[in-house]
Amino acid sequence: MNVDGVPYRSIWPIAQRAVGIIDQTGLPYEFRTLELESSRAVAAAIASMQVRGAPLIGVAAAYGIALATNGDAGDAAIEQAARELLASRPTAVNLRWAVDRMRACLRQVAPAHRRAAAWREADAIAQEDVQMNRAIGSHGSALLRELHGLSGRPVNVLTHCNAGWIATVDFGTALSSVYMAHDAGVPLHVWVDETRPRNQGLLTAWELAAHGVAYTLIADNAGGHLMQRGKVDVVMVGADRVSRSGDVCNKIGTYLKALAARENSVPFYAAVPSPTIDWQLNDAIRDAPIEERAASEVRTVHGRDAGGRQSSVEVAPPQAPVANPAFDVTPARLVTGLITERGVVAPAQLEAMFPEGQARS
Repeated sequence: MNVDGVPYRSIWPIAQRAVGIIDQTGLPYEFRTLELESSRAVAAAIASMQVRGAPLIGVAAAYGIALATNGDAGDAAIEQAARELLASRPTAVNLRWAVDRMRACLRQVAPAHRRAAAWREADAIAQEDVQMNRAIGSHGSALLRELHGLSGRPVNVLTHCNAGWIATVDFGTALSSVYMAHDAGVPLHVWVDETRPRNQGLLTAWELAAHGVAYTLIADNAGGHLMQRGKVDVVMVGADRVSRSGDVCNKIGTYLKALAARENSVPFYAAVPSPTIDWQLNDAIRDAPIEERAASEVRTVHGRDAGGRQSSVEVAPPQAPVANPAFDVTPARLVTGLITERGVVAPAQLEAMFPEGQARS
């Protein structure tokens, strides 16, 4: 996708010595890029959310393993890098998927040849992410085109969190559908949840504005009100982990949107590349790991002051007890469909669409 007319991906290799990233903690106020030169730097970028979004986290972890082989391609060094990367964010299953794939690849290669093999495999994972997200966009845009055909008016999409191109290598998951439909001439408007406490909705708004898609930023609690008044035609979100039964683990607040959607007969879709499916997870409500993030995220609000400088403001006293679960689980019964790279599928049919998943369970 483009930033001020310049094409970017969210992560890119730099001569097999580093990887470049878009520092998402600067957005939407400042666009800046960073170079990460070690596996430990990649893990820190994931933990601090300079890199965020389940698909992008997985690709970043793959490059983290590749960076580790630049210094020492032995088994112990690779395992140490893998442990540090896996500890950086617990909920996004793409991270473990990518690390395990890199491990499996490198186990078959002599240490002297592992560096070249690691960079090849990481590049392949990145390119596969682009291809999957492009396919998701094709299938999801067909849904939006159908909704427009049924009503004859612009399609109102409600999103939660950011499932755009900066959460992946390119295109995005849920927003890939929006971009492709928009580019094909389908009239669209997107209701953008602010998504506190990290305000990832501001990233969605930044992306949509750059692409020329009409949008309105709303408070997180406004979605149900809009659905009651017939102002939402479809809810489209991403996912950080999906169980084999179709439960969707996504940014905190997604479950409430799904409940409101069911109450108001609004279809609810999650855009899910197959590496986000955890085939070993049967009951996400019971067993999915839910990341508990720092209390400071709830106590403070970040933005720009009157002078245009980025700053933070304390909105709760330091002694206030805080809970900050970063994700929740939407049970499969509330999910109309999962938009995957192979097509749109009902949760109950997920295993039939990906029969190879059963072999990994």
